[in-house]
Amino acid sequence: MRKMLCILTAGFIALVGAEASLAQGMSFFITSVGSGNGGDLGGLEGADAHCQNLAESAGAGDRTWRAYLGTQEEGRRGIDARSRIGTGPWYNAAGILIATNLDDLHLNNNLVRNTSLDENGDRVNGRGDSPNRHDTLTGAMADGTAFFAGQPDRTCSNWTSSDEGQAMVGHFDRQGGGNTSWNAAHPSRSCSQSDLEATGGDGLYMCFAAD
Repeated sequence: MRKMLCILTAGFIALVGAEASLAQGMSFFITSVGSGNGGDLGGLEGADAHCQNLAESAGAGDRTWRAYLGTQEEGRRGIDARSRIGTGPWYNAAGILIATNLDDLHLNNNLVRNTSLDENGDRVNGRGDSPNRHDTLTGAMADGTAFFAGQPDRTCSNWTSSDEGQAMVGHFDRQGGGNTSWNAAHPSRSCSQSDLEATGGDGLYMCFAAD
């Protein structure tokens, strides 16, 4: 009996160790929860802090995490989402390669339904699941750059609005509608939590380890 308990204990420790190892190697995830306040994420600073907190809760808080989100500015282009997330490579919580570098991420990445995991390694609901949560906030064009000055709001007032404005969203599962882009599928109906949910989202976004 004692020998069996030792074997079971050793197996449990090995399993915990394996999970911790995967968490430490994780450099990409989709947030398991959003702000709960629509497109108001507390700006880029608040969005980054949310990424950092979720990563820490999953055992990967020793890295610097950034939200894949762009901004818009009057009279000039805003901050590019792609410029905020480091240079790669990026792996999900299961250790699967998502992209080797920025060009690979935007031209030939491995983001599909089964690889788009949250910080805990769980698959996020996509099209066909209930509820569908595949709309991920990005505020970016397809190449990861910011929208030009003078274009309609696509960043929920730089991630501070929970009512007026719109957000550009992507479909991490690449399903639904006529545009299945992972980062620039369509603008949201508005920036409210209810509207984000009504069109297949939940205010989720992508986090990348930038170091």
